[in-house]
Amino acid sequence: MKLKNITTVVFAGLFGFLALAQENSVKYEQEIEALIKKMTVKEKVGQMAQITLDVIGKGNDRYTSFEPLQLDEKEVKKALGDYHIGSVLNTANNRALPKEKWYEIIKEIQDFSINKTRLGIPNIYGVDEIHGATYTAGATMFPQQIAQGAARNPALTKQGAAITAYETRASNIPWSFSPVLDLALDPRFSRMWESFGEDPYLCSVLGVAAINGYEGDDNNISNPTKVAVSLKHFLGYHATISGKDRTPSYIPEDALREYHLPAFEAAIAAGAHTIMINSGIINGVPVHANYELLTTLLKKELGFKGLVVTDWADIENLHRRDRVAATDKEAIMLAINAGIDMSMIPYNYEVFCDGLVELVNEGKVKESRLDDAVRRILKVKYELGLFETPNTNYKDYPEFGSKTHEKASYEMAAEAITLLKNDSGILPLKKGTKVLVVGPNANSMRTLNGAWTYSWQGEKTPEFAAQYNTILEAVQNENGKENTTFVEGVAYKDGGSYYEEEKKDFDKAIEEAKNAEVILLCLGENTYTEKPGDLNDLYLSDYQTELALELAKTGKPVVLILNEGRPRIISKFERETKAIVQAYLPGNFGGDALADIIFGDVNPSGKLPYTYPRYPNATISYIHKPSEEQKKAEGVYNYEADYNPQFRFGDGLSYTTFEFSALKLSSKNIKKGENVEVSVVVKNTGEREGKEVVELYTSDLYASSVTPDVKRLRRFQKITLKRGESKTVKFTLNPKDMSYFGREGNEILEAGEFEVMIDNLTSKFKLTL
Repeated sequence: MKLKNITTVVFAGLFGFLALAQENSVKYEQEIEALIKKMTVKEKVGQMAQITLDVIGKGNDRYTSFEPLQLDEKEVKKALGDYHIGSVLNTANNRALPKEKWYEIIKEIQDFSINKTRLGIPNIYGVDEIHGATYTAGATMFPQQIAQGAARNPALTKQGAAITAYETRASNIPWSFSPVLDLALDPRFSRMWESFGEDPYLCSVLGVAAINGYEGDDNNISNPTKVAVSLKHFLGYHATISGKDRTPSYIPEDALREYHLPAFEAAIAAGAHTIMINSGIINGVPVHANYELLTTLLKKELGFKGLVVTDWADIENLHRRDRVAATDKEAIMLAINAGIDMSMIPYNYEVFCDGLVELVNEGKVKESRLDDAVRRILKVKYELGLFETPNTNYKDYPEFGSKTHEKASYEMAAEAITLLKNDSGILPLKKGTKVLVVGPNANSMRTLNGAWTYSWQGEKTPEFAAQYNTILEAVQNENGKENTTFVEGVAYKDGGSYYEEEKKDFDKAIEEAKNAEVILLCLGENTYTEKPGDLNDLYLSDYQTELALELAKTGKPVVLILNEGRPRIISKFERETKAIVQAYLPGNFGGDALADIIFGDVNPSGKLPYTYPRYPNATISYIHKPSEEQKKAEGVYNYEADYNPQFRFGDGLSYTTFEFSALKLSSKNIKKGENVEVSVVVKNTGEREGKEVVELYTSDLYASSVTPDVKRLRRFQKITLKRGESKTVKFTLNPKDMSYFGREGNEILEAGEFEVMIDNLTSKFKLTL
């Protein structure tokens, strides 16, 4: 009876919530339609325009602002009043602001928008909150997404996103341009580290976890601790031919749907409110002008009801860069008619606003298209609660930058850092070991965090992160300063491009190595993102390679610590190292987590979220076709193909050992529409507790339309096992896991044989239709 009553209460509460949500939705729709009817064409266009903060800041021009930041009343009146601009983004002078300043500035914007415009529509402010409240001083910075992909822990990703949402709202900002759902398929790409990894399923799971953290499980973004997300970058942004940012891609329909679409489809189903568009070109057509992708696929087929926003200046790029429009005005026509709802202008808003008004008056853009765009924009503003509560005050967020939030960042870093090599069990080191810490990444908070940290390229990080521990400082804390020697050896040039380096006490580093028991060699990259991060040579730099080789000649064991956003090739000296630890971009507490792993306080559990190539011309993802792995052919011709990466997707060692056994399938003969239940037993056979990621892969052995992939990740689960403990892990495969997309983009499910793989175990089943 008691259980029945509890159930009744739960369902009554649920139905009450749903009824209230439905009532609010109807109310919003009525109010939105009433507003649209009142709006002039110019007011509608203003809602579709987004400018960067420097435009309305006091300064010498639109591109910079005086310090300390103040709004320019004249420019505010012109932009928000005369032109009715409905959205502002970014920070000023490419610099993080205190949460108190954010409150002051955005409140001024809202006060003007609500109290000094005809219709009183609140502004919507957006910022790239990539791995924390990026542009807020004192905010909690988490490991970047690629490290989250290595952690393979959706609960931690959700928690990190929830904390980021809380601290973003504490900054009076309701909209975050995150998460990134592009695939990290190409190690040459400058934004690889902004992705969760190279696998569509991994990106889908972690993408949904991030959305549930940012927006809440119920997507109630009026909750003052939640933000509206913006999925990035629809679609296929990372899949460039050249490996360089914003360059052309050629993606056939089957590949588009098989690899690039799933994470976005899952995120849209999870209720994401906004989406940002790929800045590049697919099959010769700029995505910002692609009606088939933006309207036919996104809005009609996927049923996306939210707001579609451009990336930075990408409508004007249709004219100035991509040359599909002879004028700025024609570019505006192409983009809006293709399905763009809001233009991130970001500076010269008059061109967009005046041009779009003219296009409507000329009949080249229908006013109904504007109504659709404004309807989507107002819906997000209403659902954020901006009409009722246009500001959130930092005073109401006592947990901002708290120890609890910092602990969550540390835990994510500790689960992400990946042990790739550990010859002779050299790690963990005993505390008190005489170590030499050396390399350009050894004493840098900038490189631990990566770009999108306090500034766009991350170069201002040292100004804001001095209170946290670099790798060197964390090692000193763990091992004792008296046991820890530091020589840089190679340094990044101050104020230079990310790839510019110089020798610094190079010979001294080699000399000091002779006195050490172990060398902790901290190599990798300086910070970069987008076009400034393009590269021409995937090998790790010459100076760093030379430093590694010279240190190895001393005969002292080298522990290589990689702190990088993409896998820079290390095959020239990898064999000379005893251990390799991949730290990725682990955030402000990455140094602490790394030191705890090096000295054994934490057992590593990260798994590679991408394939680590051995050579520049062997950048093959784990998702590839059988022809990449051909064995030597019979007869006179040899078509042998070598798939031999430095490290494979999913690699990652532990200080304990795990044994997999008893792989079982619910049936060896499956009929169309049925699921396959899979179970496996995992045992900790080592000497200490550890976490292990159990990954289930499948292989379609033969397909009739397109050649199948060698294997695909279908499920994963991270478990914790005590010494000697066993667990049975269960997964369910459904028919969609057995289907694939054909050349015309149609989903195909065929009868045939499938293989299931977990660790070194395999089993097969047959599907009949």
